Amino acid sequence: MYEENQALCSIQISIILILSDNHFMMLEKTRGVILHQIKYSDSGIVAQLYTRKFGRQSFLIRGIRKKKSGRQNILFQPMFILDLEINFKESRDMNVLKEFSVSYSPYDIYSDIRKSSVAIFLGEVLTSVLREQSPNEEMFEYLEKSIIYFDMCREAYANFHIGFLAGLSSFLGFEPGPKTDPADSYFDMINGSFVPSPPLNGIYANPEVSGILARVFLASYDSIGNIGMNGAIRNEVLDTLIRYYSLHLSGLKQIKSLEVLKEVFG
Repeated sequence: MYEENQALCSIQISIILILSDNHFMMLEKTRGVILHQIKYSDSGIVAQLYTRKFGRQSFLIRGIRKKKSGRQNILFQPMFILDLEINFKESRDMNVLKEFSVSYSPYDIYSDIRKSSVAIFLGEVLTSVLREQSPNEEMFEYLEKSIIYFDMCREAYANFHIGFLAGLSSFLGFEPGPKTDPADSYFDMINGSFVPSPPLNGIYANPEVSGILARVFLASYDSIGNIGMNGAIRNEVLDTLIRYYSLHLSGLKQIKSLEVLKEVFG
């Protein structure tokens, strides 16, 4: 009798825990930008998204790589924007994606090898730098509008990824101050400022790259294409931006797709 009562008590506790878990889980609707995916088991994936309402989130999607799922897996490539229904619980490391549909399909990005290289690169950067789950609707809108602009841009987009990183720095909290004096020839990467002589910290960009960066940080997507750069200088500017990021974001991972991108636009 004691063992039966103990077993019954255990079942009741389990039911209470399940009901309690479901009580705090809510069906939520939001939009999300795909950052990255990794394979999970034989047919599933774990997808990293930056969502409008909940910031960065991880989702386990089972069976998405099965043949009967058709081409749905392509929707989880970097820079796709999806409308989502989520069984959301704040304390979970990985939430349940109930339904999804396409909000914006970056068709031109994935039909152009140069653009797809940019998408993979930016997805990798964003996966590394967007670590907080806290939402930031202004940053989400920046990502969304940037993706749509880039997808629809038909020419003069070789500098887009440089402009994107420059603009993103303002949301991450380390956008440099503007160059206000023509004599400020050096970009001090530690202090995020343009200065007239090499700073004592020894971490700065040369005058040519500094001059370009001063223009980049003020440029819009429409005007950044007018900043003339050959392949070698473009790659040097990109390397400087990545280093600037690494100085202000501890633990920034090595960006594996960087060399491919530099090859494509070099």
